[in-house]
Amino acid sequence: MSVTIRRVETPADLKRIIEFPYTLYANDPNWVPQLLSMQRDKFNKAKNPSWEYMVGDYFLALRGDKVVGTIAAFINHRHNTFHEEHIGWFGAFEVYDDPEAAAALLETAAQWVKAAGYDAIRGPQTFTTHEETGLLVDGFTRPILLYPYNPPYYAGFLEAAGYTPVMDTYGFYLSAAKVREVGLDTRLERVTKAIMKRGKITVRQIDAQNMMADFALFKDIYNAAWEKNWGFVPMTPRELDALVASLGQFFDPDLAFFAYVDNVPAAFILAIPDFNQVLQKVYPQPNIPEPISLVKALYHWKIKPVMDWVRVPLLGVKGEFRGKGVDVVLYHYALQAALNGKYEHSDSGWILSSNETMVSIAKNFGSEIYKTFRYYEKAF
Repeated sequence: MSVTIRRVETPADLKRIIEFPYTLYANDPNWVPQLLSMQRDKFNKAKNPSWEYMVGDYFLALRGDKVVGTIAAFINHRHNTFHEEHIGWFGAFEVYDDPEAAAALLETAAQWVKAAGYDAIRGPQTFTTHEETGLLVDGFTRPILLYPYNPPYYAGFLEAAGYTPVMDTYGFYLSAAKVREVGLDTRLERVTKAIMKRGKITVRQIDAQNMMADFALFKDIYNAAWEKNWGFVPMTPRELDALVASLGQFFDPDLAFFAYVDNVPAAFILAIPDFNQVLQKVYPQPNIPEPISLVKALYHWKIKPVMDWVRVPLLGVKGEFRGKGVDVVLYHYALQAALNGKYEHSDSGWILSSNETMVSIAKNFGSEIYKTFRYYEKAF
């Protein structure tokens, strides 16, 4: 039976695209199912604030009436304005090990972008750099919170369809056991103190009693610090509010720090517990009422905690304070707080392969690359 591609037009179609991964990955022990409510909000163009500046369509690949794959094709107008590019994107790419279906989906997305008058298509990204982004090409283990996950065969499908790599990002791993074994904490503490003294750097934890003001400061630093990064687009106020609300669900005030240079706010770092460990235990499914999943999540989160991983997804230093070692100082504070008895494993990512400074810092801290994510592009 041949493959047909259908544009998502009805709520029933949208439901199928959201629920397809729960079937696709049913026998994959590494995949972590997310809460259905969060997935619905992500794909709902009225609820996801990113769709305020994007236009696009979702597509289903069908054999008869069976869904065998999905994809999204879209234009991110803010990206094109900010980076002075003229490209489109694809995301939500999920497919069985089915070359015909994969080729049809990737060609559909490319033709959609080309027909809209753009020069190239890039991805995968669902749907911005603040969400799941990049294709996993190395390190096919359980994904940590907010990391994408996919089967190894996706890269071959992309390359066969004429997509070429344009950028890699890394996930770095460091264990508390290694820190203790080689005495990294002692050595890095000496280095940190020297940098702080020389650069007039002070550090404080986020103020749990004054959270709204500190989140406002976080927003200010975040957009200023990341504006020159490859692919980054500053968040809109609604996106920042959504990010704060989302991360706030898993927030641990012991893992968030601000740095000041001569009493001027200069940088921040935020680490978050890996809620994917909870979700893997709960294993939400479309046929299980979400309140049941939430009760189970509360048990594995608060009553019998299972989280011993932490992720450092956000580290930002304002441009005028770079080169002073502020990033080293904050990295040390976050890892010391995370790996000092509360958590056993840490992930720092994504870090652009082109960001030689941060790659060097991570390696000097004893971290090693354990996951690689890749962006692909096809020019017209």
